[in-house]
Amino acid sequence: MNQPADSNAAIWQSEDIVKSWAAEAGTREQVHAGPRQFLASLLPFGDQDSFTVLDLGAGTGAASRAVLDRYPRATAILADFSAAMRGAGEPEMAPYSGRYRYAEYDMTAGGWPADLPGGPDAVISSLCVHHLPDDRKQALFGEIFAHLVPGGWYLNYDPVRADDPVVAAVWERVADRADPAAAARRQHYTPEEQARWDNHVRYIIPLPQQLGYLRAAGFDGVDVYWKRLEYVIYGGCRSS
Repeated sequence: MNQPADSNAAIWQSEDIVKSWAAEAGTREQVHAGPRQFLASLLPFGDQDSFTVLDLGAGTGAASRAVLDRYPRATAILADFSAAMRGAGEPEMAPYSGRYRYAEYDMTAGGWPADLPGGPDAVISSLCVHHLPDDRKQALFGEIFAHLVPGGWYLNYDPVRADDPVVAAVWERVADRADPAAAARRQHYTPEEQARWDNHVRYIIPLPQQLGYLRAAGFDGVDVYWKRLEYVIYGGCRSS
């Protein structure tokens, strides 16, 4: 898309864009709440188990809230690089006081910050890994594997790209039927909306490539555990 390398940071560090994004949260939640709840149910814990989940690229905490609602004794660490996003998330997370904390973490930079735990019981991510270039996706999966406890799981909810243009056309047609205003909006994006869209799609890649990255990192049980059109939940576990 011929965007500068730092466009993702510029977008999500912007207080105005984060405010606009947060204002649309209700609409997004109608679409994404179900898959996030299903992601939470995939975690291998009992209803009353105590465990720590690390939510990478947590944003305002939607995925973490799904986990904390499902497991009342769980705690969450929400890692995000955007101060504006972390600030927008604090009011959303207020009902979970004492069960979560935010940590600053830039997924694009590599490494594992000192204030992130060395051995979380599970790692999740939601609608953020697709922002990373291929080499960083692959490296991130290796870092997650290295820091998970044995038996720990990583699950990711994200869009993927179709290699087949016929499949891509079906995905778009069905999505537009569910949201009739979507096609019209695509033709009349504001500059801010266009920047967000371009940033959204520029690094989306096919699903098999990402599953290969997980296997190469050492994960077992790699599978697509849920799929609807371009949106998928995939993941795997660290057996030892």
